[in-house]
Amino acid sequence: MEITPGPLLKAVNSPADLKRLTKEQLHQLSDELRQYIIDTVSVHGGHFAASLGVVELTVALHHVYNTPYDQLVWDVGHQAYGHKILTGRRDQFANNRKYKGLSGFPNRGESEYDTFGVGHSSTSISAALGMAMAAKYKGETDRKTVAVIGDGAMTAGLAFEGMNHAGVADTDMLIVLNDNCMSIDPNVGALKEYLTDITTSKTYNRLKDDIWKALGKLPGSQFSREMASKIEHSIKGFVSRSSNLFEALNLRYFGPIDGHNITKLVDTLADLKKIPGPKLLHVVTVKGKGYALAEKDQTKWHAPGLFDKITGEIYKKQFPSPQPPKYQDVFGHTLIELAEQNPKIFGITPAMPSGSSLKFMMDKMPDRAFDVGICEQHAVTLSAGMATQGMRVFCNIYSSFMQRAYDQVIHDVAIQKLPVVLCLDRAGLVGEDGATHHGAYDIPYMRCIPNMIISSPMNESELRNLLYTAQLDSSEYPFVIRYPRGEGVMPEWRTPMQEIPVGKGRKIKDGKDLAILSLGHPGNFVTAAIRELRVEGLDPAHYDMRFVKPLDEEMLHEVFSRYDRIITVEDGTVVGGFGSAILEFQAAHGYHATVRIMGIPDRIVEHGTPKELQRECGYDAPAIAAAAREMMKDKVSVNQLLG
Repeated sequence: MEITPGPLLKAVNSPADLKRLTKEQLHQLSDELRQYIIDTVSVHGGHFAASLGVVELTVALHHVYNTPYDQLVWDVGHQAYGHKILTGRRDQFANNRKYKGLSGFPNRGESEYDTFGVGHSSTSISAALGMAMAAKYKGETDRKTVAVIGDGAMTAGLAFEGMNHAGVADTDMLIVLNDNCMSIDPNVGALKEYLTDITTSKTYNRLKDDIWKALGKLPGSQFSREMASKIEHSIKGFVSRSSNLFEALNLRYFGPIDGHNITKLVDTLADLKKIPGPKLLHVVTVKGKGYALAEKDQTKWHAPGLFDKITGEIYKKQFPSPQPPKYQDVFGHTLIELAEQNPKIFGITPAMPSGSSLKFMMDKMPDRAFDVGICEQHAVTLSAGMATQGMRVFCNIYSSFMQRAYDQVIHDVAIQKLPVVLCLDRAGLVGEDGATHHGAYDIPYMRCIPNMIISSPMNESELRNLLYTAQLDSSEYPFVIRYPRGEGVMPEWRTPMQEIPVGKGRKIKDGKDLAILSLGHPGNFVTAAIRELRVEGLDPAHYDMRFVKPLDEEMLHEVFSRYDRIITVEDGTVVGGFGSAILEFQAAHGYHATVRIMGIPDRIVEHGTPKELQRECGYDAPAIAAAAREMMKDKVSVNQLLG
């Protein structure tokens, strides 16, 4: 289906075209841009509500600033669809997040307007400050730098570190705080209350607007701005109990202003462009603005998939029933079962209660399950602190986000041998979110840490058993459970839970030709491959190792004693991962088998569906079958040469 842009949007091929438009035309362009995003995402999918909320802000920024010379940095990038459309990618936008298409996030390799590659939150202020400092060093006094960050991303420690430095770096930098009280789920914490205090102070906002208008009529614009800033500071201290946080960090604070008033945005940004030094503009927006259903249920419409834009019906994939559940839902429901039996169990997640399905426990046991905001480091150390008091904490963090808390895993959990259960959701290739979200590295970065138990279930029943095992008092070490995004393989998944001996794998199938060792969900690819191979007369054995640390050495001695051709399969990087652990075992014990490692290759993997990417990376069922044929062909050839 071809999406037709409105007449003004159709004529905008770069931000230079925006600068010729009047403010009235900018208003029309904003409407056309919002409708184009709705039309395209409804048919082709993608993130939705975040970009609708910043349409006017995006238009205003590109109208006022001289991008790409002026550096515009988007935080996370969920909200950058309008930015992409206005910067020469309108006609390619239908391929957004599709295999070999546009990235779902700003990407430096895609456009000069994408000044910084993003995908994880809270990086914009530090990155923009680095650009501003470099511009100052190079004498580019006319070059402006703008960071756009949401109130959800502002909760992370990195954002505060960036602001702390920006306040003393003496650079010409603007931070735009896009305040919509949301990240993916509703924001939590004291910062949310602080921003709410500012935005809801009617006295402050009324006085601020009146004084700004009055001083704007006086001669001497610079005098007026300086006077306005001083008076505004006094008003804030008088009417608001907590509105000096940013100014305490030496950032000149402006706002809050209506983020959907294009005229106000353009005028304000034009004024701030002339004011030197570090500044923060507080913009209040509505996530999902312009689409009533998205405004009403912002979490649901963050990334709804395909939908009917008229009725709002979100199209569900049609499958024969019953269908396997998502691994994260198995986690969420199983954790409640365990917590009902074990009063020591708590659940922690950094801003992903819906995505991780901890929301189920938060609803049922609100005093034992917590969303701590976009604060992965805090989530891990909070869990460690609770563990010192005998609690059994399940800390659920996406694999790629756990990278942000690596020091805490080592220092606060592993060194102290605290039995925190680290549940790594979205392990492996996650699909359309691409390189910034793939859980490719957790096996190597966890495997090298002493005192760690690292496991991965092949199916829903195994996940339940691992969750059960991890909460037992006999489990005395940090316990990692990694599992993929999305659907599993067992429609009837509510199986009785039982303990799995730590470090013990299972033989799924015996065989005589070669052995295939799998870790986690890719074991299902192995099962499918073996069905195909048996029709051809090949008879592989299949071992589901379950643990990459500690390894089941008894089982591995059996494997290496019986087979001289071995394939390992994992949904992680082949460098330092599960296959590497098997090679280390082989070397340590003097075995001489031919081992082939299959998994995510040593390169950045972009976006696409999981099946497309697994095929590209060469560890889906057909690739495993092909590897087995090749190994056996080599073995037959060697035997023929030997007579």
